[in-house]
Order: sequence, then C-alpha cells, then structure tokens
Amino acid sequence: MKKIIALLLVISSCSHFKQNGDLNDEALAKVKLSTQNSTNKVSPRSIIGSSVINNKSKHHTKTYFLYGAEQLNLKHNYFDIPVVYNQKVKMWIDYFVNKRGRGFFKRYSERSGRYAPLMGDILESEGLPRDLIFLAMAESGFHNKAKSWAKAVGPWQFMPYTGKRFGLKINWFVDERRDPVKATHAAAAYLKKLYSLFGSWELATASYNAGEGKVNRAIRRYKTKNFWKISKGRYLKSETKNYVPKIMALAIIGKNLKSFGFKDIDFNERLDFDEIEVLPFTDIYKVASSLEIDFEDLQYLNPEIQRWYTPSKQNYKLKIPKDLAPNWIACCSNNLANYKANEFMPYTVRGKRTKLADVARKFKIKKKYLSVLKDINQNSKLNRLKRKQIVFLPFKANQNLKDNMYADLYERPRRSVRRRRNYRKRIRLALRRGTRIRRPSSYYTVRRGDSLWSVARKNHISLDSLIASNIRIIKRRQIRAGDKLVVR
Repeated sequence: MKKIIALLLVISSCSHFKQNGDLNDEALAKVKLSTQNSTNKVSPRSIIGSSVINNKSKHHTKTYFLYGAEQLNLKHNYFDIPVVYNQKVKMWIDYFVNKRGRGFFKRYSERSGRYAPLMGDILESEGLPRDLIFLAMAESGFHNKAKSWAKAVGPWQFMPYTGKRFGLKINWFVDERRDPVKATHAAAAYLKKLYSLFGSWELATASYNAGEGKVNRAIRRYKTKNFWKISKGRYLKSETKNYVPKIMALAIIGKNLKSFGFKDIDFNERLDFDEIEVLPFTDIYKVASSLEIDFEDLQYLNPEIQRWYTPSKQNYKLKIPKDLAPNWIACCSNNLANYKANEFMPYTVRGKRTKLADVARKFKIKKKYLSVLKDINQNSKLNRLKRKQIVFLPFKANQNLKDNMYADLYERPRRSVRRRRNYRKRIRLALRRGTRIRRPSSYYTVRRGDSLWSVARKNHISLDSLIASNIRIIKRRQIRAGDKLVVR
C-alpha cells in the first residue's frame, strides 16, 4: 500500500486594433467582446463547468450512472463520461480526500472556477461531454503555464508536435498551448479523433496520455478493447494505467464536493475579458500603461504571449480586462503606431568577423528564430558585423535575462538530462583521445558499485582507452554488474 501511495504522489505532481474614430456605437462594434455571459449552470456542490444532468434523455451526450458506490451517499451519480467505482478509482479518491492529496484537489478546484466553465462550454459546443474538464484537471490542475518534464505545456498538456498538429502556434512570440480558449478547441478536436478511433472514452483518454499508437498496439496484444483488462497487463506504463481511474476519481469528487467534505472551496472568479486588435510588434507594457493596469494583468489574460510584444507579422487580438475596451477606444485606438515596441536591448559587437548567427547563439536564440533579429534590426548588412557595431536584441532594454519571460531560453535542464549530456560528451572525448585495444587478452567483470573511473584505476588503464575499447556497451548505457570489460 505504501508503494501505491508513493506512486500516486509521483503521478499527481507530474502533472487578438484597427484605427477607429471617436467613441461611438460604430467604434464599439469593431471591438470584439469575448465575454461569456451565461450564468453558472452548476450547483455549488459540483465543480463549476462540469455537466448538469437533470434529465438524462435530454442531455446533449450519452450519460452514465455510477453503480456500486451507494455507500458514498453521493448527490450526483450521473456523468457524461463513463465512471466506475473500483479499487483503483477508490485509491485515487482516498488520495485526494485525505491529507496527502487534499491540498492539491482544493487548489485545482479553486482554479477551476476561472477556467472550467469556459472549457465546459467549448466542449459542449463541440458535441463532447462536459465532464472531460476533469481530464484537464488531471493534466494540469487548470494551470495555463504548467509544464511537464517531457515539455508538455498548458492546461491540456500538449506536446509540441501534437499541439501543432491540431492548429496551435508555437514560435518565438507565442505558445498557444497556454491559451485556455485555443487549447481547449484543440483538445476537443484531438479527443474527437481519439473517440472516433476507439469508440470508448476509457481508451480515448488513455491514448491522450500514452498516444494512439501505443493503445492500438495494446489492443492488438491483448485482443480486447476493454481498458480494465488491458491495464492488467504490463504493456501500458503505470502512468497510463493510473490516468483513467484518476480522471474518474476527480469526476466523482468534483461532482460531489460536499459528500467528500469540500464545503469551503473559494472558486476563482470566472474568466471574463474584452478583446482589442493591435498592430504587429505592439509593446504590451505601453498598452498596460495607457489602460492604467499592471503588465502582469495582461500577461495573466494572454498567457500564450511569450514576450513583451505581440507577433511581428500580423495584427493581434489582445485580451484586456472586462469593460476596458471603451477606455482603449477613447484614448488609444487612433494612435496605434505609438505602441510599437522600440525599447530593445542594445548589444555592442566585440569580436571581428562576427555574424548575426553568432550573436543569436551567444544569447541562446535558436537558428530558426534568426529572422526575429533581422526584423528588429532592419538592416541588410547583418551577415558580417563590424567590431563595436550595435545590434538590437529581442529583449527589453534593462530587463534581466533571467526574467520568467525568457525561461524557455535560459531554463536549466533537469539533472538527469544534464547527466546524460555530460556522459555523451565524455564518450566523444574518449573516442578522440583513447587507444582502442584491438586484440583483448584480459577482461574485468563489473561488480556492484563499480564506475568507469574505478575500473580504470583498478586495472591501470586510462579512462579514455577503457571507454574506447568497450564502446559497444558504453555507448548504449552505463555499465552494470556482470558486464565484461576489455582492460588489456
């Protein structure tokens, strides 16, 4: 049981202005108000945004009754995704209800008040079950900037390839995986595809975690489309086996808050905003100043924008706090060019024969984003830079490069990634410097606790030569007890 609880803890942690005239009705009509004015459809006893099933025959999707949980005395037993009560689901319920996971569930629920109603509305408009919001709850706890060790990002935790596959832009300027609106539309499209492939929400949600290829191979291997039977085998990872019951447990608790003692959840205020259209390269700091709000307020409403200015190629729809669109029209809509970003950080070229690509590399700007530097500097003579020439960098002047805005450039890799990189670097060095033993006459059997360095010392052989002589083993993995290494 202790091992199971430990496993649960590990899994739970992984987790758009054209110029307008004076303030009038016509001008106001040009501003798109992206406000959701619908009232809350959900009782306070449930997570706001989840399904309300008063008449199952009139619900927009198929409904499911939770059997076998009579002892829980639940108020809501109907869901629009399949939910069961078995040992694995019970284990997750115990985790989130008791001390170890209770704080997580409460924080997820409070954050749900801001995003879940919007997500539920989008899912329902796409013909999908509203209770799929619990998948987002399991993925990120409704955190827009959540990022996993595997580089999955946003409330729906899209990997880069999958996000782009379903229409999300990921570039220097924006990462739309963080946009709760666009990401939810993308997630709806992905979930629709998965359900059409498998005809089962259990398998669809499992493949959302593991990938459709993995689940398809599991189906072929075990010759069944029953998720619970497949999960008894060893093919799917524990993370995926626990993923489906975790979503079900969150749904059961989330639809029955008071039944599980969650009576004091202070739901965040529902996401509500106006939208204005700004020119390319608009300085968001200047917009915030004109609206007399903090820059962080605009960051919060536009989590997809990665920098301090909007994308360079086209106008951008920028979200601003609700009811401030008239203020923007009155003060600023006729002077949009004044908001163009121009406070870029200057850099003085130090060396001779420096190229723009060299500057980009120095500041960890990827080669594919070299066009950003060219756009900022607007100079055709950038292939060869002269000593003491000024180049403007895409950072805000006087801003610390350790600001969270640039975390994607300067964040330090995980320790395991650093170890793996260092290991590969050491192997490349050894292959250049070491002498390979062509006709081995003596071998050493690796013992528990041995390292390459200790083996080299025991056998009076250089570390470089030891690596070069045993590259077939060492290039694949680190040495293990029982390996026979050439030492003479």
